[in-house]
Amino acid sequence: MNCYLDVRVKLNNEQTVIIEMQVLNVEGFEKRILYNAAKAYSIQLDQGQSYTLLDPVIALTITDFEMFPNLDKIISRFILKEKDFLVDYLIYDIELVFVELPKFGKKLEELETLTDKWIYFLKNAKSLELVPEQMGEVPAIQKAFEVANRADLTREELEDLEHQEIYIQDQRNATIKAVKQAVKQAVKEKAIAIAKGLLDVLDEATIAQTTGLSIEEVQKLKQAR
Repeated sequence: MNCYLDVRVKLNNEQTVIIEMQVLNVEGFEKRILYNAAKAYSIQLDQGQSYTLLDPVIALTITDFEMFPNLDKIISRFILKEKDFLVDYLIYDIELVFVELPKFGKKLEELETLTDKWIYFLKNAKSLELVPEQMGEVPAIQKAFEVANRADLTREELEDLEHQEIYIQDQRNATIKAVKQAVKQAVKEKAIAIAKGLLDVLDEATIAQTTGLSIEEVQKLKQAR
């Protein structure tokens, strides 16, 4: 089964990142990675625009197979270099980054960095029933785990989950509405109290302007004395 997932994101520094997950090393896969990176770089400009407007592109590829068996690295990075002397090109605008999951062998208790935790999650998400405490401290991993779990739910389970989410959202909205109403009422009562103290001092229009009450409301306060 030729299974892959592409995601395109824009970082705060304007870099474009193409994220691809691949299960099988199919024919032409290496070319597709390079093609997608070059395409993402070139389509940034409309006709006649300056090349200086081009932002860097990173192609991040996560594989469930060893793509570079001769490299003893889980994460490898490739940039343009001079062929004979391996001098870097003047800019690093296109970078290919590979994460080879089979090379990652750390156990849960050995996870140290945020990168460790993400790679562990990507490699073991399907077998995890709960996010381990060490990883649950990272909100994004917890969210990713919930999304991964949702992908395995039946239609009935998805409907139940959606109903639960709707109920929770309705309750949250009701709470927010009640709080807003309470605040609004408190402000109104404060305005009325101030207005009552000004009835013998200022005219109706000035009291209304000062308190935010309408002239009709001020008039009713006068009549109710």
